[in-house]
Amino acid sequence: MEDLFSDNLKKYSPLADRMRPTTLDEFIGQEHIVGKGSLLRRAIMTDTLQSSIFWGPPGCGKTTLASVIANSTGSRFVKLNAVTSGVKEVREVIAAAENSLKLYGQETFLLLDECHRWSKAQSDSILPALESGVIKFIGSTTENPMIAMTSAIVSRCRLFQFYPLGVDEVKMALSRALEDSVRGLGMFSPVVDGDAMDHIAITANGDVRTALNALELAVRTTDPIDGNVHITLDIASESIQKKAINIDDQQLYDMLSAFCKSLRGGSSDAALAWFARLVYAGLDPRIICRRIIAHASEDVGLANPTAMQQAVAAAQALELIGMPEARLSIAQAIIFICESPKSNSVVLAVDAAFSECEKTFDEPVPVYLRDTSYRGAAKLGHGVGYKYPHDYPNHEVEQNYMPPSVKNSSYYTPSDMGVEARIKAKHDARMKKSEE
Repeated sequence: MEDLFSDNLKKYSPLADRMRPTTLDEFIGQEHIVGKGSLLRRAIMTDTLQSSIFWGPPGCGKTTLASVIANSTGSRFVKLNAVTSGVKEVREVIAAAENSLKLYGQETFLLLDECHRWSKAQSDSILPALESGVIKFIGSTTENPMIAMTSAIVSRCRLFQFYPLGVDEVKMALSRALEDSVRGLGMFSPVVDGDAMDHIAITANGDVRTALNALELAVRTTDPIDGNVHITLDIASESIQKKAINIDDQQLYDMLSAFCKSLRGGSSDAALAWFARLVYAGLDPRIICRRIIAHASEDVGLANPTAMQQAVAAAQALELIGMPEARLSIAQAIIFICESPKSNSVVLAVDAAFSECEKTFDEPVPVYLRDTSYRGAAKLGHGVGYKYPHDYPNHEVEQNYMPPSVKNSSYYTPSDMGVEARIKAKHDARMKKSEE
């Protein structure tokens, strides 16, 4: 409800809030869900939208679209924030919604910002009202709701995924703000150089809120010349100094997955690109080093055993000299693993061994393989029949070392890649000899 002081609140609110679109025609981006003829657009225009969850990074239009819905619906519209609202507030909303529906036949939308922050108890408090149709729920979240929210809520909502805005879409929002003399910055007669506009749009990284607030800072802190505020690239660079990468738990795992797949696929450029983005976003580089060490065995293995040395050395360098200097050592290990010949024989071998271990009966260790280091072992016959390899030509002797229950099993099959090709030749020769 607005009062005498509402104009002051609007006047001093951030540019991103003042320029928030109020209709679908003003809305920028997300054509895949609000484009002409889309399901969501039809539902909004016909006021038939059901409970929904808007999921996407900051500044991409989730709250804005909710505001558009609020302006176009004949239903009541109540907004809460999951960080500050508890079960008590939800019950009050539900009670008011029930009265509105009974007395006036008017439905109620509940918009919940940061809905992933709700606990299970808070989520459960709204379920009966959702089931009975007393309220319609619109959740707004930057986290993957299928992971961060209770399944009971998600299953009752239609999920719409939002994506970061493109550079051209961000520039469109900036241009509107520059031209609008009522809500925007038009009263300053701003002139923004093309490279300055590009810099703000690119550095905002799809977040139109960041771009608009940076533009406002630039305009309001620049003295006018001949009645115009001139924004150059230098001024724009000061107003939005560092690109922000939006990263939640799901985005983190997706980026790590892309990094690991790039290592496995041998793409040095791609692996370095994901490495840079992960570190830029603030990920602990020790996590990256652990993945590099794992892939040195999992994807390179014996095709190039030196990969493990490179991986471990990178991790040690990180501990010894820290960042940013250790970026070079980590990058060296990344490139080495990517460019090495690949073999997954190690992971196949160990997986096969563990799998069979789980399925087979354990028999006692053969007498000739048992421990003989303690007093009395000889009296028990331990070690009798053991052939000491160094007593034989080439320091090799035919002898079965396998557990009895799997004595005929074979787990390791060497590849013909890199250094492992030499191992394969020796391995195949030994296997052939044992079969004769």
